[in-house]
Amino acid sequence: MEKRSTEAAPDTAAEPVWTGLPPGLLRMRRLLLVVWLGLLTIAVALLPGLLAGPVWALFALLPLALTAWGWRMLGRNWRSWRYAERADDLLISRGVLFREETVVPYGRMQLVEVTSGPVERHFGLASVQLHTAAAATDARIPGLDPAEAERLRDRLTELGEARSAGL
Repeated sequence: MEKRSTEAAPDTAAEPVWTGLPPGLLRMRRLLLVVWLGLLTIAVALLPGLLAGPVWALFALLPLALTAWGWRMLGRNWRSWRYAERADDLLISRGVLFREETVVPYGRMQLVEVTSGPVERHFGLASVQLHTAAAATDARIPGLDPAEAERLRDRLTELGEARSAGL
């Protein structure tokens, strides 16, 4: 007699293929952290040190500790961002403590924008902004390569037009 297993085989085809963000975004954010908190550290060391005495300059250790903590948190946040293109929708997942996963159906997309501010352009990065009919469902994928952002915009626009034509 042949025994049959009652357990279903896991469906690996249904599992989305996740894509993480490029490391340029992490480099940009960490550089901004060091620049701004570095300036704050110098200000906190000089002003009290000159006005109240050298012992008060020890308050500069607080921004330094904040820089070390922020460096680590930026890395954890960067690793948490990912997106996956599926047949009918786009998944965007982010968050370290509170995980947030956004599902944007292609047929609901109204506008797909690629934006790049001056700092992002300097680092060779761009962001994709997805606008839908619902005001609270706008989704964003930051820090992509400009070529990948344009490819994603074109693909999402094409899929959105195809899905909305069927409504």
